[in-house]
Amino acid sequence: MPLQVAIQMDPVEGINIDTDTTFLLMLEAQTRGHGLWVYTPDRIGLEDGRVLARGRPLNLRAVKGDHHDLGQYEVRDLSEFDAILMRQDPPFDMAYITATHFLERIHPATLVVNNPFEVRNAPEKLFVTGFPGLQPPTLITSDADMLHDFHARHGDMVLKPLYGGGGSGVVRLKADDPNLDALLELHAMIGREQVIAQKFVPAVSKGDKRIILVDGEPVGAINRVPAEGQVRSNLARGGRAEAVELTARDREICDTIAPELKSRGLLFVGIDVIGDYLTEINVTSPTGAQQLKRFGGGDAAAALWDRVEALRGAL
Repeated sequence: MPLQVAIQMDPVEGINIDTDTTFLLMLEAQTRGHGLWVYTPDRIGLEDGRVLARGRPLNLRAVKGDHHDLGQYEVRDLSEFDAILMRQDPPFDMAYITATHFLERIHPATLVVNNPFEVRNAPEKLFVTGFPGLQPPTLITSDADMLHDFHARHGDMVLKPLYGGGGSGVVRLKADDPNLDALLELHAMIGREQVIAQKFVPAVSKGDKRIILVDGEPVGAINRVPAEGQVRSNLARGGRAEAVELTARDREICDTIAPELKSRGLLFVGIDVIGDYLTEINVTSPTGAQQLKRFGGGDAAAALWDRVEALRGAL
């Protein structure tokens, strides 16, 4: 039976159909006969216990510059849908958190991917700290003295915002770099959130591996290689994707986190691995599925919809 699927995402008009994971997920759903309806995160609301959104029917095609048709705006009760993909990009701010509270009202009768309660309670750079031994040395704090002490003990380190995304705000500080205080002042001007200090892993020059997991099972991986002279390997920051195989250590990491992902209902997850270390568990809007499929490493969209269809049959 075809499903009715709503997608909470950034404007569909602006996506790059050659690289965007959400486009691939939606196109796979449409190919299977499921109906698509799309809305942006600023158009969701809660009225008298009902979760409403103002959105439009969507039809897709893989034609660059002419990839979509949108119907007329309408307000719909999101509980009418069989499944909702929560796919807007971070920042993971209060608006994002509020949206998880709204969607939690209708999940799992309407299957939300990922489980909004667990998205809210698994911030990507905090969730990973629950698996001792998988991370490089890491400190999360806003205390300058603690950060200076960490820098003195570990030397070369990376500093990044706790709730950022896409490589935004990530900087490398070598052992003799005097700019830590200035960077902390800049972070303080942006917000009160803590920052992450992490021992620099030299293996990043060979790439930052993105592994996509569906319901805890690895579908495959791509390697994101930073541009010359850069520390950030994110594709949105100039990183280059290349094919890569899963190593024994990669599989060990996946096996370690899989039970927790499955128990939390985190169906579509992207993890980042540098060398032998797990650095992030991405549960909001993981990317890399198009590149993975292009390199023959697995079809994450097909794997996800196989799982969603099975779960809808069980509800």
